[in-house]
Amino acid sequence: MAFISLTTTFVGATVRPRKSALCRSTKHRPAPDEIFTPSASAVPRNKNLEKLQAGYLFPEIGRRRNAYLAKNPGAKIISLGVGDTTMPIPPHICKGLADGASKLGTPDGYSGYGAEQGMGILREKISSILYKGSIAPDEVFVSDGAKCDISRLQQVFGSNVSIAVQDPSYPVYVDTAVMQGQTGLYDSAVSQFEGIAYMRCDASNGFFPDLSTVPRTDLIFFCSPNNPTGAAATREQLTQLVRFAKKNGSIIVFDAAYAPFINDPAVPTSIFEIDGAREVAIEVNSFSKYAGFTGVRLGWVVVPNELVFADGSPVRADFNRIMTTCFNGASNISQHGGLACLDEQGREEIQGLIKYYLGNAGMLRKTMTELGFDVYGGTDAPYIWVGFPGKKSWEVFNEILEKAQVVTIPGAGFGPGGEGYLRLSAFAPRASCEEACKRLRALYAGVAA
Repeated sequence: MAFISLTTTFVGATVRPRKSALCRSTKHRPAPDEIFTPSASAVPRNKNLEKLQAGYLFPEIGRRRNAYLAKNPGAKIISLGVGDTTMPIPPHICKGLADGASKLGTPDGYSGYGAEQGMGILREKISSILYKGSIAPDEVFVSDGAKCDISRLQQVFGSNVSIAVQDPSYPVYVDTAVMQGQTGLYDSAVSQFEGIAYMRCDASNGFFPDLSTVPRTDLIFFCSPNNPTGAAATREQLTQLVRFAKKNGSIIVFDAAYAPFINDPAVPTSIFEIDGAREVAIEVNSFSKYAGFTGVRLGWVVVPNELVFADGSPVRADFNRIMTTCFNGASNISQHGGLACLDEQGREEIQGLIKYYLGNAGMLRKTMTELGFDVYGGTDAPYIWVGFPGKKSWEVFNEILEKAQVVTIPGAGFGPGGEGYLRLSAFAPRASCEEACKRLRALYAGVAA
C-alpha cells in the first residue's frame, strides 16, 4: 500500500503538520490569565469613515422597525419605506435566469469568468433597444447594480475633486464622497458636509436647482426621476444642466434608475437625449427597479468616448481600468436574465410591473392629497413626497410607525432639504398599499386640512 507524505520540505527546514486539537494532549488547560484577550492593533482607523454620521439611512429604518416589533410582537407592520420591489419576477424573465443557470451544468454551456465589461450580446441589446443605437456597445459597462457603480465612479475621480448634489438626494452620493475623501467635516448646525455644494430642490423651484447660485464643482450628481422627491426633470431643465456643466468643465453623474417609470413622453429618459451631453455626462442605470432585480443584481453604466479629463485622456479608459481590477464581471446568470428582460416578451412583462407600481403610487398620492397634505411625485416615479410643515421628519416617522404601524422614510435622511417631508414608496403588494391608505386616513383625517 502506498502512502502519501504530509511532510512539506522547504529550503533548510522540514515542517510537519500540527496535530489537531482532538489529537493533542488534554492534560494542560490554560489558566484564566492565559486566555487570549483582544487588544487594539497599531493600524489607524480610516479618517474618512470616521466622518460618516451614524448608520446608513435604510439599515437605520430597519433597526427602528425591528425595535418596534420587539416591543409589539403582534403588530402587523406595512412597509412603504425602502425602495425594494415586492412583485415576483415575471415568467419569461424568470425562465431566462433559470436557463442561464442550467447552462452552467453542461459541458457546452459552462462558462467561468466573463468579460468585465459584460456580455457583448447584452451590451448590444442595451445599446439598440434602450438607447436606440445612440450609444455604442463599447460605451456600456454591465455591472452588479447602480450603488456599486457609483462607488466605482468615485474611485475613478479620487479625492481631489469637488462635488454637487441635489438636496434632497439619494444618500449614497454623499456617503461615497465622504468615504473617498472628497469632503471636509460634518457641520451639525446645518446638517451638511463641508466641501459639498448642496443644490436645493423643492416646490418653490420646481425641484430643479437655481444653477445661478450653484458654485462650480468637478462632479454634479443628478437623479431624474428623483429619489426621493419623485420629480422628473424636463428637457429644458436638463438642457440647462448640460450647458452649465459644459460652461464649468464639470462632469454630470446622471442616475436614471427610475427612468422606466416616466409616463410623460416629453420627459427625457436619458441624459443623452440632450445635445452635448456626451461630452459632459456619465449615466448610471439598473435592472433593479426596471425588472424587479433588486436581489438579482444587474445594472449598467454608459461612459461616452467623447468624455475626457482635463489632460485629454478618456474617462472611459480609467473606468475600464477600475472595472478590470476591482470587478470580475456581473453574474452570468444575472446577465441571461437581463437578455430576457430586453426580449419583446420580457419588455411587455416589465411594463405590467411598472403599471402595477404606478397604480400604487396613484393611490398613495390621492390619499395624502385628500387628507390635505402637499404631495409631489408619484406620476413619473414610484415615490411620493409628502410635506409636514413645522414638523421634524423623524418625529413624523415615529408617529406613523407607532400609531398606524406603517413604515415610511423620513426626508431628513436624504439631506437637510428633506426635513419636514416623508417619502412613501409604491413598492408594495396592492393589498398592503390599500390597507396602508386606510390606516393613514384614520390617523390624519382632518389633521392637515
